[in-house]
Amino acid sequence: MQKTILVLLTLVLSAFATQAQNLWEVEAESADTHLLVYDDSVEIHTSAGLTLWWRQPISVPFTLHYEAMVVQRDSTDRLSDLNCFWLATDPTVPDGNVLTRITERNGVFAQASSLQLYYVGYGGNWNTTTRFRRYNGRPHPPLLAEYTDSAHLLRPNEWYRIRIEATTSRTRYYINEELLFDYADPEPLQRGWFGFRTTWSHCLIRGFRVEK
Repeated sequence: MQKTILVLLTLVLSAFATQAQNLWEVEAESADTHLLVYDDSVEIHTSAGLTLWWRQPISVPFTLHYEAMVVQRDSTDRLSDLNCFWLATDPTVPDGNVLTRITERNGVFAQASSLQLYYVGYGGNWNTTTRFRRYNGRPHPPLLAEYTDSAHLLRPNEWYRIRIEATTSRTRYYINEELLFDYADPEPLQRGWFGFRTTWSHCLIRGFRVEK
């Protein structure tokens, strides 16, 4: 695996590498953010909130796959927040494009409440909770399901296989082939953007793909 580029974010960047410009877009809260782009993976090291948005919208039905790890090499690496958004749209923008107001949200997690989306926070809150929410464009989106047992929290330096399925009526989230969340939405989201989300952590992502 050959390293291709290193980017130090001094501002919130619209794209982090030339060869990745058509794939991902960065929304970062802190200038102290490092991204390494490899042939088949991305490494994130951030001291605050960050969303890595897949630039292309995805319409149902689909199955989305990727692998991710939270790295903990020493005491400076925080074990928390292997999170994601999917089918995200911005109701304040005519076409719903979440990338339009990226600099206004600035990577701050609370600002994501203005969006419509599905969210899983795996190992959030200092690795004490794993939660599923359906954001509705208003503050304080409802908590729909939660795990707090150790079997459903993060282990350091371990690859997790994540699969997200979405149809016209429901969405499912799997991790390591275990179905964690299965939600039949009375007002299902049909089209939107995917974002890998983390806060103050060191993460690796690889093998991202979408199957229609």
